[in-house]
Amino acid sequence: MKIRVGVFFGGKSVEHEVSVISGLQAYRAFDREKYELVPIYITKDNEFYTGEAVADIANYRNIPELLKKSTRVFLMCGQGCVQLIQYPPKKLGSSVAAQIDVAFPVVHGANVEDGSLQGFLRHYNIPLAGCDVAASAVTMDKYVMKAVLKDNEIPVLDCIIMTVKDYEKDENATLDKVEGRIAYPVIVKPVNLGSSVGIKVAKDRDGLREALEYAFTFGPRVLIERAIMNLREINCAVLGDYEEAAASECEEPISSDGILSYEDKYVAGGKGASEGMRTAKRVLPAELTPEKREEIRRMAVKTFRVLNCSGVSRIDFMIDQDTDQVYVNEINPIPGSLAFYLWEALGKPYAELLDDMVKLALKREREEKSMMTSFDSNILQNANLSGAKGSKGAKGQ
Repeated sequence: MKIRVGVFFGGKSVEHEVSVISGLQAYRAFDREKYELVPIYITKDNEFYTGEAVADIANYRNIPELLKKSTRVFLMCGQGCVQLIQYPPKKLGSSVAAQIDVAFPVVHGANVEDGSLQGFLRHYNIPLAGCDVAASAVTMDKYVMKAVLKDNEIPVLDCIIMTVKDYEKDENATLDKVEGRIAYPVIVKPVNLGSSVGIKVAKDRDGLREALEYAFTFGPRVLIERAIMNLREINCAVLGDYEEAAASECEEPISSDGILSYEDKYVAGGKGASEGMRTAKRVLPAELTPEKREEIRRMAVKTFRVLNCSGVSRIDFMIDQDTDQVYVNEINPIPGSLAFYLWEALGKPYAELLDDMVKLALKREREEKSMMTSFDSNILQNANLSGAKGSKGAKGQ
């Protein structure tokens, strides 16, 4: 019997469109001999839709028309699976549109990649491919991620965290704080976004003000760190879990203007229609000495395991060419196109990569089922709230 895999993509995120491309790439690459695929599109209003229409990328040129041709659904626990129930339900006959045995999120950005969707799916007791709730949340918060890595002696750049409320309360004081701790140029980025969204380099006070105001349009917290000007960016993916993990080939993405932008990743590299990260400009494999390549690959695996990741994640590195120091820049718990091209460079086809991710999801599910999550107790037999302190009406009784 084939395993029924629900591929989730889209969602309430500024990276919504990138997720659609990544999700449908994965949907098309799965081995149909092993899996029955169910595409599940999440709208920007967090509504779920399924059906043949949502599996065709051409239909996303007109999303209102796409939704008319698709079936809106909600999730419900079934017998050993999750059912997709048509909404509104049918008046006659079954309203079960599909059933899935494994959830496979291919989502990017805040509100979906940061543990929000993962927590929602775990509520339904379904095996989940990729990082769990905690790892997703930690990896998507750049400040928390840096703190964890620094505590584990993995090199990261020092940074300052700033909130929009602090900035609005005393703009000059916040600018003074940055200038007192970090020399220009600095880089400003939202704390919990990926795909290079909201990022600017500032070379002076006016530029810092502009970069902060830009980043705050994407979220209430931003991170400021030293900008490495003589920079090489190197990316490496990792596949595995807490027990065993392996690194992919390394790539060097090509930027058009100092830092890798959203356009560099998803627009400039493609010929005509965008195909996500697959067609971004890059040198693959990156031109590194054998020693530097292995240093980066070892650091990638260590980062992955320290953050308790699972499935496939991509770690983005920075090399300061003035000092040859390697720093972890960020980790993408669900990378664009699932970084499959980095594995193809080592001879692993995309279908095999997806198969490995499903196996890891099922392995974690078996392990979690072996853990004790409850125990018999008679505490409710004698429960009585009538004397609870603070209860309404308790005073004076």
